[in-house]
Amino acid sequence: MAYLTQQPPQAVRHRKRRAAPGPLTAPVLLFAAVTVIAASYVAFVLWPRWPDSPVTLDAPTLPVVVAGVAFNIEPAAIRRPVQRRPGTQERVDLAYLWPSLLPPDPARKPTLGAPVDPNERLFVTIQTGDTTLPLMERVQTIYPRYLVAEPAAGPAGLTLRGFRDDTPYAGEELAFESLAPEHFLARCARKGVINSGSCLLERRIGNADITIRFPRDWLADWQSVASGIDTLIARLHPN
Repeated sequence: MAYLTQQPPQAVRHRKRRAAPGPLTAPVLLFAAVTVIAASYVAFVLWPRWPDSPVTLDAPTLPVVVAGVAFNIEPAAIRRPVQRRPGTQERVDLAYLWPSLLPPDPARKPTLGAPVDPNERLFVTIQTGDTTLPLMERVQTIYPRYLVAEPAAGPAGLTLRGFRDDTPYAGEELAFESLAPEHFLARCARKGVINSGSCLLERRIGNADITIRFPRDWLADWQSVASGIDTLIARLHPN
């Protein structure tokens, strides 16, 4: 029992020597602490944050990044208030007056007696294209199996190619520039008894898909539509 409760002084000194920290412990701990603080500061500066104050509708264009692609967007053109902020976003929904391509007047609110006229607006959605094939790849590999055999003539310079009724695209057709379909190609709903139909035109920049929706009636002046879309995209994403 005495051996278990009492130990010689030499053993106690030996244990203390083994328990003492090495000469490099303090510098290593200090270096680790400085590294953690520096990394935290960099993450705080670079991490996307909400602005300190709400963005006003008359503010200059906002720098918005979608799918790694930078865009300059007027706050008044952004349809959803939660998207009116700079930084990285998954999706942005926009609206522009036609043919001026200006953002809608924020003071003009739609009402039951005066709703938004879809024939006066061009609607734009920018979102990641990681889950979809580029449009021209779909035209070459997917759409042909669903299209009718023969195309039809559309407005001057435009060709129409309908989808069969037994396909997922029933009631729609492709409207494309006869000599340069990669420049203007839209998937349009046919006119019905109630609705006049709408068209979707897609462009891809990097990994970002830009989908533009406009009334089918605009196909009668599709050259102006194509020119306006080119102008708008160049404004949103300057080269």
